[in-house]
Amino acid sequence: MDFSVGDIVQMKKNHPCGGREWEVLRTGIDFRIKCTTCGHMVMLPRPKFEKSVKKIIRKAGACDEN
Repeated sequence: MDFSVGDIVQMKKNHPCGGREWEVLRTGIDFRIKCTTCGHMVMLPRPKFEKSVKKIIRKAGACDEN
């Protein structure tokens, strides 16, 4: 998978707050992600992040047409 800053991803496990969606804030060797429910930020090494992601919900720059 190809990840970029601003993507919203769904993780395999829930965050303790109940949220499952995270925003990617930084990519590279380490990933910094922010819980979209409570705002908690976590830094993960790339292999652990890629293993934990279930799917990309929204790519960065994609606008919602309602």
